[in-house]
Amino acid sequence: MEEESQRILKYLTEVEVAAEDVLSDKQQIVDLDVKRHRNREALNVLRDDDQQSEDKVKVCFGNMFIKLPKATTKHMIQKDQEQLDKEISDLRKHLKAKVNHLNRLQGKPELTGSTTGFLSRADYVEKRRLELHLL
Repeated sequence: MEEESQRILKYLTEVEVAAEDVLSDKQQIVDLDVKRHRNREALNVLRDDDQQSEDKVKVCFGNMFIKLPKATTKHMIQKDQEQLDKEISDLRKHLKAKVNHLNRLQGKPELTGSTTGFLSRADYVEKRRLELHLL
């Protein structure tokens, strides 16, 4: 009986750890997406603000504001956007595997279609050409 209890406890612990990992990644994606949205808003303000004559803007770093040239600020935000996009993409890619692992632990079927990606433009054109050729 003790052995059965230990086995069940081990199983539940493993499922809990996997579920916590999935939830943690999902929350991290949400947090990064909020930051990405704020950056997008800042870029729009800088773009709309181009008509004004000022060539420097105030940027908040921690608890202080620093005046930087608009071009430098835009470049910094765009680099941050690229980094955020990469991090979110990596998290989403690994999240699919983690969710499938959790589903296997719980005895549920794997997600269908979660491993397929979008077609590239060239692949889509080739697919359409083949479809039209068969008609």
